Amino acid sequence: MIINKEKIKFAVIGCGHIGKRHAQMVQNNEESELLALVDTKPASQLDIEKFNVPFFPSLEALISSDIIEEIDVINIASPNGYHAEQAMKCLDAKKHIVVEKPMTLSKQDAERVIFKALHVHKHVFAVMQNRYSPPSVWVKELIDSGRLGKIYMVQLNCYWNRDERYYKPESWHGKKELDGGTLYTQFSHFIDIMYWLFGDIDNINGRFNDFNHNQLTDFEDSGFLNFDFVNGGMGCLNYSTSIWNQNLESSMTIIAENGSVKIGGQYMDKVEICNVKDYTLPELAPTNPGNDYGAYKGSAANHHFVIENVVNVLKGRSSITTNALEGLKVVEIIERIYKQR
Repeated sequence: MIINKEKIKFAVIGCGHIGKRHAQMVQNNEESELLALVDTKPASQLDIEKFNVPFFPSLEALISSDIIEEIDVINIASPNGYHAEQAMKCLDAKKHIVVEKPMTLSKQDAERVIFKALHVHKHVFAVMQNRYSPPSVWVKELIDSGRLGKIYMVQLNCYWNRDERYYKPESWHGKKELDGGTLYTQFSHFIDIMYWLFGDIDNINGRFNDFNHNQLTDFEDSGFLNFDFVNGGMGCLNYSTSIWNQNLESSMTIIAENGSVKIGGQYMDKVEICNVKDYTLPELAPTNPGNDYGAYKGSAANHHFVIENVVNVLKGRSSITTNALEGLKVVEIIERIYKQR
C-alpha cells in the first residue's frame, strides 16, 4: 500500500470554508498535488479560481472522468449528512479517503465505511486536527506517562457563538439530516480529545435545551452531561452555541491523584494551570489560531498536519493520527449522548 511516486494526488469534495482549506493545504505540501475539486454549486460562486484545477459538479462526474485513475486520495469536506454515502463511493472507486469530522452521523454508517475500506484495502483518515495543538500533545504525553496518577475528575466546557450569521436559511448548518447536531458539527473535536486522553465513557446522564436557536436549527443549542470513564474517574461536558456575539471558551480541567491541569482559551489552545507534583511545565510551541470564517471562528487551523500525515502514511513513514475506528468511536459516543434527549 506504500506509494513510491514523488507526489500523492488529491481531490477534494466540497468547496466551502473547510474544503478550500484542505485544497490549500494540499497545494502547500511539496509532496502532494491537487488534481480536482467537486461541488454542487457552480464554480463561479465558490471563489476557487486560484486553485486552477479541473472542477466537477458531482462526485459521480469525477469518478467517471479520466482523471480518477491518477487520484490517490479523495478528501470529503461536504455537509455531514453526505459523508457516509460519499465515502462508500470513493472506496468503491478504490481511493483512500480523508473524512472531515464527523466521520458519519451514525455508528452503523461508520461501520459500513470501515468494512468497505478493509475489503478494498484503502485507508480512512478521520480529521480531528485539534490533536496536533501543542497543549493537546503535551497533556496526552503527561497522562500517558502516568505522572498524574489516577484520574479523578474531568470537566470539559465548550461555549461558542453560532447565531444567524452562521445558520443562514440557504445553508446546510442547522438542518438535522445534513448537520446532525451541535455535538457533531461544533464539538466533536473536543469529544475526540476527551476520548483520546481518557478512553470510553459510560453511565451518561444529560440535560438539553434550545435557548435561542428555535428559528435557526432543528436541534438543541446547549447541554449538560455527566458520565463515568470506563478506565476510572468521572467527567462532565457542558456545551452551548447560545453565547452572544463571539466564542467564549473551550476548556478542559483535569483533577488527578498527583495534580491538576487546565487547558483553556477559546480553542483549548493555552495551558492555564499546571500544578503537578515534582513537575515543571515545559515551554510549548505556540498554537495555531482558530480557523477564521469572518463572523465566527472554529477549531485550530491545523489541517496542514492532516495532509502531512496522509502523505507520510501513504509513503510508509508514519501511522494514522486519527484512524477510522477512532472516528467511529466519536460518532458512537455522540449517538449515545443524544439518546439521553
